[in-house]
Order: sequence, then structure tokens, then C-alpha cells
Amino acid sequence: MSLLSNINFDFKSIPKNLSAAFVVSLIALPLGLGLAIASGVPPMAGIISVIVGGIIVSLFGGSYVTITGPGNGLVVVILLAVTSLGGGDLWLGYLYTLAAIVCSGIALYLIGLFRLGNLSDAFPSATIQGLLSGIGLIIIAKQIHVLLGFAEVTAPNNLLLLWESIASFIDFVDYEETPWIGMIGVLSLTWMFIFPRLRLKYLREVPAPMWIVIGVIGFHFYFQFFSANEYPIADEFLISIPNSFLDSIVYPSFSKIFHFDFWIIVISITLIAAIESLLSIKAIDKLDSENRRSNTNKDLKAIGIATSISGFLGGLPVVAVIARSSVNVNHSASNSSSNFFHAGFVLVFVVLFSNYLNMIPLSALAGILVYTGYRLASPAHFRKMYKWGKDQFVIYLATILGTLLFGLISGVLIGILFTLIVQIILLRKQSQSFTNPFRPNTLLFQEEDGKLFLSVKGNATFLNYLNLKRKLDSIPPKHHVILDLSLTNFVDNSVMENIFQYQLDFKKNDSILEIIGLDAHERTSNHPFAARKYLKLTSIVSKSGLITVRQQKLKEFAKEINWSFKTNPIKQIDELEKFRFFKFKQIDHAYNIFKGEHNGVKLKLMDVDFYEGELTTRERHKLTIFTFKLKNRIPEFRLDQERIFDRIAGFAGLKDISIPGHEDFSKRFLLRGKDEETIKEYFSDQLILFFESNSYYHVESNGTSIMVFRKQRLATISEIKALAFFGVQLIERSSPVLRNYAPENK
Repeated sequence: MSLLSNINFDFKSIPKNLSAAFVVSLIALPLGLGLAIASGVPPMAGIISVIVGGIIVSLFGGSYVTITGPGNGLVVVILLAVTSLGGGDLWLGYLYTLAAIVCSGIALYLIGLFRLGNLSDAFPSATIQGLLSGIGLIIIAKQIHVLLGFAEVTAPNNLLLLWESIASFIDFVDYEETPWIGMIGVLSLTWMFIFPRLRLKYLREVPAPMWIVIGVIGFHFYFQFFSANEYPIADEFLISIPNSFLDSIVYPSFSKIFHFDFWIIVISITLIAAIESLLSIKAIDKLDSENRRSNTNKDLKAIGIATSISGFLGGLPVVAVIARSSVNVNHSASNSSSNFFHAGFVLVFVVLFSNYLNMIPLSALAGILVYTGYRLASPAHFRKMYKWGKDQFVIYLATILGTLLFGLISGVLIGILFTLIVQIILLRKQSQSFTNPFRPNTLLFQEEDGKLFLSVKGNATFLNYLNLKRKLDSIPPKHHVILDLSLTNFVDNSVMENIFQYQLDFKKNDSILEIIGLDAHERTSNHPFAARKYLKLTSIVSKSGLITVRQQKLKEFAKEINWSFKTNPIKQIDELEKFRFFKFKQIDHAYNIFKGEHNGVKLKLMDVDFYEGELTTRERHKLTIFTFKLKNRIPEFRLDQERIFDRIAGFAGLKDISIPGHEDFSKRFLLRGKDEETIKEYFSDQLILFFESNSYYHVESNGTSIMVFRKQRLATISEIKALAFFGVQLIERSSPVLRNYAPENK
């Protein structure tokens, strides 16, 4: 009963999930056969993976509309395993590979058991994209020759094998007889390209791969029943599966379990399976109409169980697959029962129609696989990565070349190495990249108004992103979170991309994730996910125009209230140094400066960058403040909200000035200054009522100017608007006091 509840087996959902599952099975059947053949294993290995994966993951997994089965990314690993572990004996290599698949399934289960599914987020985005494109190119390199009718083409590495496709194409064109095998492959590939552009509704009800299967089986029947000529394709170029499904079951051999190369294969399968599954689950969750989030660790455990069972029965590893899952979502699947049903449909097809499946040419499946490889490594992906920035494009290309020349694991390691090199080059101080690379200083706390404030300090990169992720994941729905990146020296592309995704996720949960603190950071490109590096003051001065969305909104706000606004920083801010707040602080610069006038009083609102402490204790801070210069001199004072520690300090002799007749004000506010009598006279009834009627602000007078700020951090757009309004109102409330106040007569 618990298993059925896991797949939400409610009768109302059965019709639409059956319908979606049937369509998905029409894709899974030919693709499962093709992926198995491309992997160098019997065709039924792919079918076993489809069936086992669909049943086991739907019963034990943690996703809702994700489809599981054999994956594109593992084709390269399995083919390498079969050819290398067997030492030239492909059947023996297949048996050893099955043992590696069983062990990989156990490893995947342990990854999920120890809740390590989030480790996929620690990989640089450009490296993952390069790995996927590299896999796509390897699939093309290996299958393009099969598509053209040449199965025995070899080369020292996959890059040269891809280059050899030119020679295969020339041989195909120059073939003296009718190249039926190659023609079927070319037509299959052409159909895969033109099918998405067709607008015939009923034609599109059946997926493109199934039309290819129907077409080549019909081609076989034509020669069998209507043509005097023999069928022109030899048996060795056709799929060969046993008539009985049970005859397809093959058991693994664990004879190589104590060999080093065996465990390299296990690690490779585990790594690629985990990455492909987690990326697919994350992508499909975005398509879920009910905005549900999969339990990735539970899914990994289920995928691990399914992979071990599949390997034990002679099947390929099981992964979550994005293409088939997308079809599942697009056909209104509502829960994991569609994954269960699609496995059942494939089982029925194989049991009832195995004779017809043996009529499918290998080149037809190669056409489907070449198109699959193209989707992973299309020119659109290269353009997209170039738009991300030249730094990311270099990492992307390095990962692709490393994957083609040295293999998947080496490609990932090369991508990570290039990522580190690029980040070291981009950092203002190269030594910063070696200072606590895995531990950024993240601080999360709730402010008095209920907002959650999350500050990040140092470098925010793929190396330490999981620390930031844990903080963001701990935030419950329906909260307003301010993520302050102003104290970061560098924020890489992977972190920017993940933050953007979190903003979308927060919005779905009626929450807000507001990003501040990137105004003094430079983008490495114009892409929203581009890395940001903190600029020196001289670099900021040399830049012109608006840098961030926040600054654009500030400019629009300045236009609304008829104030001037400039992003350019200024170094000399003598008026701020006269305030007691900055007495033991070193002001570096101010930027994002508003200037205006109200009731004849000149005012400024600005972000201030300053330092506190010396040498090893020196820390950088940022603050948004409002200041205005007075026409008359007033007493020096500081006004803050009174807290418990201020009362304790009062016992130590630090006196809080109480205003007679305003006991509530004196309890709520901490008022300090040297000239107590003059301060009491300055604080009129109207001014006290104003402070009591508004939120708490730090208000400070140095005698000639007043400075106001709300929180000791950069303000958000809404907070800046509130600060500006408070400052203007304070000028209005202060004007009558200033007219009546003549300190020279006191």
C-alpha cells in the first residue's frame, strides 16, 4: 500500500498518466535500443534499463514527473568499459561492465543515503555544459559512421574519430551501388531535424523516433511482400534481440572487482549518472505545473537500487532523463505513475513485437542518436556559452577538448582546473583565491522588521557555494530575504546562476529574494549570470554608466523626486568624517549619490564604503546614509532605539538623556550628547512626536549637519525610498525648531 501511495495511484489520474506514458514509451523503445547498441552492449540491455528504472524509481523515488531509463551521457563510459575491461573480448567486457554497473548502483544509493545529492551544485556551470557538449560530440563521432554504413572506423581519440566522419561521408557519396544502409541513416537523421518543424497535428501525435521505426519496418515488409528483389540490408546491420525476453537476461561477472581499472569505470559511471540525473531532475522540476520540488537524495537512492538491479539482469545504468521527462510533462502527466506505466508499455512491446524489432537497421537508430548528440552539442550551446563571457567560453572549450581527447573524468578535471585558473586571473588579488576557498563568511539573521538578512563575505565560488546553499535552503516560505554581496571580492558564474534560480524558486513560494551589494562589482560580460569582481576605486571611476539593476532603479527613483543621481564615486567626504559614528572608521569612498534640496536645505543620500580596524582586524563595511546641512548650529547628539544592552551600559555611567513629559520616548529611544540642557530644548514636542510615529533610525548631529541611516548595511530600493521620505520629513519637522533655536543666545 505504501508503494502505491508513493506513485500517487489515484484512479482520477490514470487516464492522463496512461496517455503520457504511452507517448513516452514510443520514444523510450527505439532510444533504449539505440543507446545500448551505441554502448557496445546487446540491444535488450537498454530495454532492461527502461523497464527496471521505470518500475523501481516510480515506487521508491522522490520525484513526480521525471522519467528514468538509460541516459545519453553514459554511452561513452559503457563503451569504454566494454572495450577496455574485456581486453579485446567484448562479451567478457560486457559481463565485467555489468558488475561495475551493480557497484555503481550501490555507490549512487550511498550518495543519496548520506544526502550528498547537493554536491552536483559544486561543479562549475561551464564545466558541466562542456561535459554535456563533449558527450554529444563523442556520440556523433561514434554513430555518424554507423549512420553512413561504416561500422569499423577507428581512431586514436574521439576528436580524430570525429574528423574521420568527413572521409566516411566522401566514401558514402562515392559508393558505387545504392548505399541503402547509409540512405536509411541519412533519412532518419533528416526526419529527426524536420519533424519538430511540422505542424500536422495528427502526425505529431506519434514521436519522431517511432515514425522512423514504423518506416523502416514498412521498408522491410515492402521487400518481403511487394518486391522481387531481396531485402538489401544484411543481418549484421540489423538489430538482433532474442525472441524470449527471459533469454535477454545476463548475469555479471565480478572477477575484475580487485582491479584498479574496474573501479575507475565504477567511479566514472557513478559520477556521470549522478550529474545527468540531478541536472535532469532540477530541469524537470522547473516544468512541473504544480511547482513541486523533488527529493533528490531519495531519487538518487531509488536510481541506485534500479541501477544495481538493472546491471544484475544485464541492463544499462538507470538515470533520470530530461528529453523523455519533458515529453511526459507536455502530455499532462501528473505523478510518477506515468514512469511506471511507460515501463509497462515498453515491456509489452518487446514481448509481443520482438520479431518486428529485428527488422530495424542499426543506421536508423544511429540517425536518432546522432540527432541526440547534436542536441547536446548544437551551435546554439556554443553561442550561449560565448554570451556568458569569454572566461566561461574558454572553460567550456577546455572541458570539451579534454573530454574528447582524454575521457569524461579527465574532461571534468580539466574544466575545474581551467575554472580555477580563470578565477585566479580575474581576482584583484591572486592571493585571495587561496584564502579559505571552501569557507565564505556567511551570516544569516532576522532583522527587527521581520526580514531575513544574509550576508556573504570573501569569494563566492563553486568551491564554497554549498555553504550559501544550505543557508538559502533553511529559509521557510513566505519570507523576504535580502542577500548582501557587497563584501564579496568575487562571485563566479555558477553562484550567480544558482542565485537567479533561487529567486525564481522563492517567487513560487510567495517569498522574495532581493540581491544587493553588486554596484561596485564589474561583470565579466553582459550576461545576467556573468561573474562579478570587486573593483578598486580607480576602476570604478574609470567606468561610466549604470552597472546594475539596482542602480537603474535608483536612477528612476531620482527622476521621480527630481533629485540628481550619479553612480560615480567620490573620495573626499569631509562632512562625514565630522560625525562621531565615523570617528574611528576610515571612509574609503561614497557612490550612488543622490543630491537634492528641500525647504532650502541641501541634502545627500549615498552608499558609503568604509573600513574598521587595522591590519589583520581590518574589515570593510558598506552603509546607505542620508545627510543634510543645517543653516543654524544645533547641539551635537545621537538618537537610536534603546536596547537591553544600552540599559546595562547606563548602569556603567553612560547616561541616556530623558525628556521631561515624554516618558514613552525616553524609554524607547537612546539619546546621548554632551550639552544635555540644549539637547532637551532642541527636542520639541513636534519633533518627539515625529520620531515616535516612525520606524527607528539612527539620527546623529555634528552641530552643523544631520546624518540618518536605518541599518548598518546597504539599503534595498524600498528602504532607500523610505529613508529619503524619512529624511525629508525630518527636515520639515526640524525647520520650526531651527527658526526658534538661536544657540548663540544660550
